[in-house]
Amino acid sequence: MTVATLVGNLALDLRLLTAGAAVDRPVSWVHVSELADPTPFLEGGELLLITGVALRNGAQAEDYVARLVAAGVVGLGFGTGVGRDDVPPELVAAAEGSGLALLEVPRPTPFIAISRTVSAALAADEYAAVTRAASAQQELTRAALAPGAPATVLERLARQVGGWVLLADAAGAPLEAVPATAARRAVELRPELDRLRGLRAPASAALSSPDETVLVQSLGSGARIRGFLAVGSPGVLPASERHVVNAAVLLLTLRLEQSRALDSAMASLRAALLRLLLAGEDAAVAEVVAELGGQLPGQPLTVVVVLGSSAQRAAVVDVAADASARERAPFFSAELDGALVLLVASDGAVSGRLAALADRVPGASWGSSVPGTWSRLAEAVRQARQAAEHGRVRGARVTAFADLAIPGLAGLLDPATTQAFAEALLAPLTAADRTSAGDLVESVRVWLAHHGQWEPAATQLGVHRHTLRKRVRRAADLLGRDLDQPGTRAELWLALHPPV
Repeated sequence: MTVATLVGNLALDLRLLTAGAAVDRPVSWVHVSELADPTPFLEGGELLLITGVALRNGAQAEDYVARLVAAGVVGLGFGTGVGRDDVPPELVAAAEGSGLALLEVPRPTPFIAISRTVSAALAADEYAAVTRAASAQQELTRAALAPGAPATVLERLARQVGGWVLLADAAGAPLEAVPATAARRAVELRPELDRLRGLRAPASAALSSPDETVLVQSLGSGARIRGFLAVGSPGVLPASERHVVNAAVLLLTLRLEQSRALDSAMASLRAALLRLLLAGEDAAVAEVVAELGGQLPGQPLTVVVVLGSSAQRAAVVDVAADASARERAPFFSAELDGALVLLVASDGAVSGRLAALADRVPGASWGSSVPGTWSRLAEAVRQARQAAEHGRVRGARVTAFADLAIPGLAGLLDPATTQAFAEALLAPLTAADRTSAGDLVESVRVWLAHHGQWEPAATQLGVHRHTLRKRVRRAADLLGRDLDQPGTRAELWLALHPPV
């Protein structure tokens, strides 16, 4: 319903007094007010009806019209034959100058008739929108049941919203796009997809700009996200079309959830294949993987073990598959003893992007092995798991097995636990030092530093070597240990040099 539509309704007998004003703007409602400033009670889009009670002074017309235009009023109707027989010329001039549509409402046309006309038109529009939405939902349902889904669903949805539609997998990689160029939007939407991936499905987001509205929704139920749907439409997306988008989300989720049983079977198959690989049957497994449409990575290969929740491990598979598809680098994944095992080529793009991939799955701990061959796969899996477990304790997101040697033995130990061990082991020597000359702990420390050589150790301590022998012998008696044993010396060294 527009001002032009009302003027064209002969039953209302309205006359347009401003030839240059816009008359094609939608009328959101009809409001009657004789206030000098009714704008606090307006939302914009209204047709305001008055009899001119507040405009006794013609000089007020220009300010009055300016306020209405600023408030977004689309038209002003002046009722004649009540307070005055004609529309004040000052009001006509002000409306003409501001581009506000000004209508003369004759005495035989009651204001309520205009209100009823607009109200009926708005109700008809709403009913039509609901009908279109219901029809669109039925069409989407038929498309979801027909061969070719989900592409068919996306085509119907794009036509309904008059924009573009993108379906992405759980990693954010495009699966289907209408039109095909909409697949490029996946890159700019990745930050939003990563944010939604951290929320329980279904979750949604709306991205608005002056030229476009983009709705993004995760597909799935519970903690497992199975994909994303992004819908872009010019301008504002009406509520009726949002309902259609929600219907599409539901249908696509149901479609994706139907594959859950297949996913479970494939997970069991991959776990069995990994055990065959660990048993040295890489040639036989390669044939099976090829039959499934995949390919094992080439040698040298790197094993990556990921520790985390089942949802985190599932997300890792998705992001690794995304990187593998983009880089055309084969990889293999399977569950093993509560952990996810990834096999990638050591010189491939996936191996080189572990840190970036780990950033997309917060909370998981990644560990990688040194490059190896299929014949040493079991050892590589052990290395990767040790690295992942060490990283989880230390709070590191990605840990390479080779990095475990960098901080030395002390770097592998928990400082608090090691400190408690040191205090307990050295307690007899510490107690003896309190009641005597206080030289047992330091003497053992210096003696160990000189690899058990008496002369240089005694020289550093400033005592005779026989004196040092007595101290070390007494320390051995108090500890109840043989200090000539390498294991005992190692324990004492660690106790005397605890990590910080």
